Amino acid sequence: MAKLIEAAHGEVRVHDAAAACGAAGEGSIAAGPGPRFGGRERLLLRAMFDAAIAAAQPALCVPPHLPPAPQGRTIVIGAGKASAAMAQAVERNWPGPLEGLVVTRYGYAVPCERIDIAEAAHPVPDEAGHRAAQRMLELVQGLGRDDLVICLISGGGSALLPLPAPGITMAEKQAVNQALLASGATISEMNCVRRHISAIKGGRLAAACAPARVVTLLISDVPGDDPIDIASGPTAPDPTTCADALAILSRYGIAAPDSVLALLRSGEGETVKPGDQRLAASELHLAVTPRMALQAAAQVARQAGVRCHLLGDGLEGEARDVGKVMGGIARSTARHGEPFEKPCILLSGGETTVTLRGKGRGGRNVEFLLALGVALEGQEGVYALAGDTDGVDGVEEIAGAILAPDTLARAAELGLRPRLSLDENDGHGFFQALGDSVVTGPTLTNVNDFRAILIT
Repeated sequence: MAKLIEAAHGEVRVHDAAAACGAAGEGSIAAGPGPRFGGRERLLLRAMFDAAIAAAQPALCVPPHLPPAPQGRTIVIGAGKASAAMAQAVERNWPGPLEGLVVTRYGYAVPCERIDIAEAAHPVPDEAGHRAAQRMLELVQGLGRDDLVICLISGGGSALLPLPAPGITMAEKQAVNQALLASGATISEMNCVRRHISAIKGGRLAAACAPARVVTLLISDVPGDDPIDIASGPTAPDPTTCADALAILSRYGIAAPDSVLALLRSGEGETVKPGDQRLAASELHLAVTPRMALQAAAQVARQAGVRCHLLGDGLEGEARDVGKVMGGIARSTARHGEPFEKPCILLSGGETTVTLRGKGRGGRNVEFLLALGVALEGQEGVYALAGDTDGVDGVEEIAGAILAPDTLARAAELGLRPRLSLDENDGHGFFQALGDSVVTGPTLTNVNDFRAILIT
């Protein structure tokens, strides 16, 4: 059975955070119309966000987990938004020959000399990802016991390795993926379905490498850090079943193509299970987790002299519901000093969901932030930043946004109606009009969502 090994790495110094983030992509908060205040508060929140991203940079977290060189060949494979940067970190720290292929999101490639970098679409798969997945399976054929496969997996790998199971077309797989994204299903539920209609996920990639040793380095972007849910677990054994996948499709009313239903009902889409001997030489290492990134952000707050309460790295649920609840807690803290004493920061991570009902541009972090703003009703002394650590919230090249006590007042001056924007799932349109979008560019990592509420 595959082994799960977690080891912490060194702390990130606060003064290095901005530089590390800037190396991945220049960040900014766009200047918007109307009066602006809270400059120090905004800078603190952004410094925390940058520190979280910096702590999860592959150059920092990959090298400590590299295994010794084997007697045979070394093959590097992988997928995810951080996979190209992870491959570069392997190349720069590997003592011997190696070769390989990883696939990352368009715009997330970095230069590598010996490892091929393919780019493909995310979150909806495309033909480039399909070709890369086929090449990857071909690359690991015929390996022996003296060979080593280093597999680099990070968030986004599910869409970037879209190899449909036999009998399912690429178009059908894309349709199921789009329906799941719009349904409000959790990431765990979405990945369960994806694994069972795939020819490469759910442990199948590791099984294809047997009998070679497989060492998988994971950058987690999922609540709970379960390897089977990181990129749908291409090298992890999967305890879930085709029946589970069918139940999820039914629960969310997803009308899957007949080919998908036939595969799941027949059981032919079953994944590689725990105890499978093909995974006997497979290891899984968590190189960095959302909790590690949040701890780096909390260190920034502490050095600024502000108490930071970490509420967890696995918050899930509808983004607007989480925003409403957090708004109630923030208002009580601001007005009564309960349940937390101010000044303080409420910090959390995880992955919320958005059930698309309107015609807006989506984005779970801006939806959370918009719901938070509606609940706060301009509460004095409360600021917040919510963003995705990969630099992309939903399908937009925008990481997230920032909220201030004057946000709703400035919105009213522009004729913006926050409740209507929320109903339309248009958080990006709302905050972009105010100039409050947070734009990082490609961060070359992905440890899920970052939410910080500062109460002064």
